[in-house]
Amino acid sequence: MDLVPFDEYVRSLNRKRMSAGVLFYDREDRVLLVQPSYKPHWDVPGGAVDADEAPWTTAAREVREEIGLTRPIGRPLVIDYLRDDGRFPEGLAFIFDGGLISEPQVADLDLTDPEILFAGLYSLDEATVMLKPSLLARLTVALEAVHSGGLAPTPWPASNRAPAPPRARARCASSRKPCASPSPTSSAPHPHAGPPTSM
Repeated sequence: MDLVPFDEYVRSLNRKRMSAGVLFYDREDRVLLVQPSYKPHWDVPGGAVDADEAPWTTAAREVREEIGLTRPIGRPLVIDYLRDDGRFPEGLAFIFDGGLISEPQVADLDLTDPEILFAGLYSLDEATVMLKPSLLARLTVALEAVHSGGLAPTPWPASNRAPAPPRARARCASSRKPCASPSPTSSAPHPHAGPPTSM
């Protein structure tokens, strides 16, 4: 068996694209979503990992650039495998723990990035018609990992779940107007952490 030179072998190794997002949430398990100006679906703060950049560095950079928030990024909650879909090659998607955030803190976010139109807190039920199904599933298990204190198992259970049926109020997701935030349903402490992290 002929062995290829080491440098040639290294050049032949597969390269995977990566993305890094950050999950912020409040004490009612509403999650922070942003409305991009360049695509129809909403998202969490985050983006593509640049060359020679660690995913956690990407997460902190994107949060700072997109919503003007500088705070330490927490542990990874989800590492998801993305198949080649014909448009993008296969890759990995990371979701990191951003910690607790309150509605007043969200209202005070400095949204100077032209890519972001609006940011708000939404329940996962409300997010059903705002997010791509793959991201909704990813956030579902990420929030479960927040409560369990671990990393979501792979393959994680939500990957085989059928998305919940659309709800009537989500037409706002396709408009330029922000969806109305839901009223808090409970004042019970969130099990994951103590008081909200200051901005």
